[in-house]
Amino acid sequence: MTTHSMAATAPFRRAMKRPARAGLRHSRRLRRILDLGGFEAAARRKLPHAIYAYVADGSEDETSRRTNHAAFLDYRLVPRVLVGVAERSQQTTLFGRTYASPIGIAPMGGSAAVAYDGDTVMARAAAQCGIPFVLSGNSIIPMEEVARNHPGAWFASYQSPNRRSIEGMVERVAAAGFSTFVLTTDVPVGSNREKDARAGFHQPIQLNTRLLRDGALHPGWVLATAARTLLKRGIPHIDNLEYDGGPSLFSSTVGKIASHTSLSWEHVRLIRRLWRGAFVLKGILSPADARLARDHGVDGIVVSNHGGRQLDKAATPLQILPHVLEAAGDMPVLIDSGFRRGTDVLTALALGARFVLIGRPFLFAAAVAGEAGVLHAIELITKEIDRDMALLGLRELGELGRDHLLGPMPGHAGATAERVVEGAA
Repeated sequence: MTTHSMAATAPFRRAMKRPARAGLRHSRRLRRILDLGGFEAAARRKLPHAIYAYVADGSEDETSRRTNHAAFLDYRLVPRVLVGVAERSQQTTLFGRTYASPIGIAPMGGSAAVAYDGDTVMARAAAQCGIPFVLSGNSIIPMEEVARNHPGAWFASYQSPNRRSIEGMVERVAAAGFSTFVLTTDVPVGSNREKDARAGFHQPIQLNTRLLRDGALHPGWVLATAARTLLKRGIPHIDNLEYDGGPSLFSSTVGKIASHTSLSWEHVRLIRRLWRGAFVLKGILSPADARLARDHGVDGIVVSNHGGRQLDKAATPLQILPHVLEAAGDMPVLIDSGFRRGTDVLTALALGARFVLIGRPFLFAAAVAGEAGVLHAIELITKEIDRDMALLGLRELGELGRDHLLGPMPGHAGATAERVVEGAA
């Protein structure tokens, strides 16, 4: 790495030099992981099958989960040469804050059941590297504890629609010190995750023979995560769904607590009145909903199909992004679902997205090697972005535009999505 690119990735290198936190015992294992995809393979070996499936799988036939990745094949990048890229920076300003890179860690429910104190581990690593961490409301570590490890982190609410709950949650999130309130919009009901059930994962957790046998075959996870969590926290509770807490993972009500069929734009309007920080809607795929979000005073939206975990065969975020951008006007548009490479991130930014959230790889990294794993994952993806910027002829991300992109390719999924949207207009 040259001197200039080392300066561009300084926050990540400084974070990786903290041996007390990073854990030198993981260094040999991590050196063998060369990209974000490597963490999934390592986690699959370490985690019980039911826990791995809970993170990795999508809903029903997993069409959306698969096409989230495949959509990037619709585009090719067009580099510029001889422009001088000795000085490069991937710093990005969003909602009045400057981040070291255009990526953040997406909200993931149940993270602490996958990796010990998984939310805190990811939040701490993100804070060290100068990128945002988004805490899911469907989590067992109290938000106040997570916020102390990442001042200015974001919170993603699975908001129940009654006024007292909204008022209480806004007060609690503000008091904890979160900078951004993210409303999860795409879970009116729980999805049909058949592969989870086939793998033995259920909500509430059921200690059946299959699950116990699965745990016995993975004693490392049982001791390092399950037993350690029980010793430290007792029976885990979904602590952040309501302003006053939530049920335990073993409660008969836990399977439906995050689903709210009556949540509406009226509740968006109420949250906007109460919340003084940045307010973001996550789970937008329709251009019409992007316009409504803008009209309701929302500060930004996340184009997302929930990583392929909600409506199967839902539009792929990358495919629908240009149409959502047109409807959003000057409102910042973020995107998630399926991002694994620096070129993936740059493709979305070239289309017009302002920021990219990445989920599963960081949780797998936490499961494999704790905070050291997450730091390594952040370093890998940010190095890719830096290298790809140089190869594209970019000194800063503001120079990236649609002229750096070729596609969508005729006959590919992206072209099909354009025909569908045009036909519905």
